[in-house]
Amino acid sequence: MSTIRSAARRGRVTESRLFVPLIALGLILLFDLLFVPGFFNLEMKDGHLYGSLVDILRNSAPTVALAIGMTIVIATGGVDLSVGAIMAIAASVACILIDPRIIGLNLAGNIQAVVGDPTYSFVPIPVVIIAALLVAVVCGLWNGGLVAFGRIQPMVATLILMIAGRGIAQLITNSIKIIIFNDTFAFIGNGFVVLPFSLFVVTALLVGTWLLTRRTAIGLFVESVGISFRASLYSGINEKRIKLFAYAFSGFCAGVAALIAVSSIRTSDANQIGLYTELDAILAVVIGGTVLGAGGRFSLLGSVIGALVIQATQTSMYAIGVPASAITAVKAMMVIIVILLYSPQAQDLFKRAGARIGRRQVTA
Repeated sequence: MSTIRSAARRGRVTESRLFVPLIALGLILLFDLLFVPGFFNLEMKDGHLYGSLVDILRNSAPTVALAIGMTIVIATGGVDLSVGAIMAIAASVACILIDPRIIGLNLAGNIQAVVGDPTYSFVPIPVVIIAALLVAVVCGLWNGGLVAFGRIQPMVATLILMIAGRGIAQLITNSIKIIIFNDTFAFIGNGFVVLPFSLFVVTALLVGTWLLTRRTAIGLFVESVGISFRASLYSGINEKRIKLFAYAFSGFCAGVAALIAVSSIRTSDANQIGLYTELDAILAVVIGGTVLGAGGRFSLLGSVIGALVIQATQTSMYAIGVPASAITAVKAMMVIIVILLYSPQAQDLFKRAGARIGRRQVTA
């Protein structure tokens, strides 16, 4: 009887959505343990914890934030290609509010008086944060309106803002990089409370999203719309509002990612902030077990682990000397492997292998 129970327990583990991402993360860390000397070393300096593992957590924070929002969108059967552009817009808004002295292509005012001033901000930092998040939510509402009320395919609807968003961000800053000296704002991406402060930000976002989707009916509505929006409509669920909420929430998460990214580099760069991050977010969600294009069940924790897998792969590649230009090829290989692992043939193979092991233990 105990053998049967252990076999059934093993079956539940292998069929869990977290099984593949955890195995992938474990294999990457095992590779680092064997081939990257000192990768797991941790060091405390001035009350801050440093090390490669901390770097993985810190650098993955923007991708984690994007993946949380992308998970909700993909669960409705959609996709958001514009999150990188929304990051650029929100970051530009934040920086222009902190230092709005750009007029045309020139700088106005007493520039030298505030250069290097760690307290300078034209408006209070809380207003900067709220304004950036509100702009990101408005961008998400634009996408959601096109998808829910315009009945435009999500890929096409979000492609509009993906293309136009960086142009909007450049218009906001007049294509000038704004250097931020304010230490309070920089603390979001560069601050430490033993661990990087950005980890606490994305953890709060994850917990809040989990409570919203698993302790209220919203999560059930999202999955229902993703499975069949027509059946949801006949059941009394307003599928348009659910989709609008999903894209607005994705925009909010992109705003959080933008604040982390721009505060960590202290510079607005409409061309680089959030560039290609939409692909990382989608890949993280797929690695986490949420099926792209199918909608329905989703796993927030799986998406977070997927983001850690992507960042751990990048950090490991840099540690062994792989050039940055080759990282894209490594990600392409990851996509191929993930597609194969989640294919019906691979899933059937895993189930048959687990069943054989279970039968052998029972007969033994």
